[in-house]
Amino acid sequence: MPTPHTILVLGTGELGHSILHALASHPSRPASVTLTLLLRPSSLSTLTSSSTSPKASSLAALQTLGVGFIAADLATDSEEHLAGVFRGFDTVVGATGMVLPPGTQRKLCRAVLGAGVPCYFPWQFGADYDVIGRGSAQELFAEQIGVREMLRGQRGTRWVVVSVGMFMSFLFEEAFGGMVERRVKGVNALGGWGNLVTVTTVEGIAKVVAELVYVALEERDKVVFVAGETVTYGELADVVEEAMGKKVQRREWTLKYLKGELAKDPDDEMKKYRIVFGEGVGVAWDKETTFNAERGIETTGIREYAKKVLV
Repeated sequence: MPTPHTILVLGTGELGHSILHALASHPSRPASVTLTLLLRPSSLSTLTSSSTSPKASSLAALQTLGVGFIAADLATDSEEHLAGVFRGFDTVVGATGMVLPPGTQRKLCRAVLGAGVPCYFPWQFGADYDVIGRGSAQELFAEQIGVREMLRGQRGTRWVVVSVGMFMSFLFEEAFGGMVERRVKGVNALGGWGNLVTVTTVEGIAKVVAELVYVALEERDKVVFVAGETVTYGELADVVEEAMGKKVQRREWTLKYLKGELAKDPDDEMKKYRIVFGEGVGVAWDKETTFNAERGIETTGIREYAKKVLV
């Protein structure tokens, strides 16, 4: 498969920006390659206004890297319209996040296939959905399995799924419910202290994506596993105590407790995720067997990350 020359990234969040920076700076980037970020029309309009918002500043910074922009709305535009937008790009990388309406990932996949895009990296930067299967607490995972089935059932578009476990930042994210709760200086174990979880930083994910786009062209039509580190929640608590220089509260959130919490608020997406990780199936793998370990791609571990974010 030839090296791509036109690359489109979907998603303006932290992951999308990190991927664009990695694609722009990779030493194997062809001189002729063009990078484009898809933006909602309202976001694109900030570039032509006098806005000094953080979003406008971050987009301006991407422009200095040579990134171009194209307008479309992934949530509301039709599959046919999006196919027209995607047509002509060699590679489409999905970094949209989990905020889009149900069914959007399937729609995007159909649009990519309909456009005849040679290579697609769907937004699948998470757990091993094949192992988890349908029927989990998080309904989105069933949609992700459906995307994989569509990709595996055709031959016109090559594809790469990058499984990274959990974003490392989620370990320290209050909105997630906090494996690490900084306000009360505690660590919560999802399912049990011996449960394993694989975590990777967005910068580590971006490095791997750039390597897969430009160099590892043989890694197609498969799931590629990545890991910054694989740890137990007990090991996470030890790292937090080391970083903070003091003992922290340790609370074990059993599956019974997690399911009870979801029953109180059945539409809470984060509580659904907690149950999946509490079950401990398809959320962890040996770092030594990962793509980044085999390629010698350096990634950040939780000890280094904790020292940066815990004060």
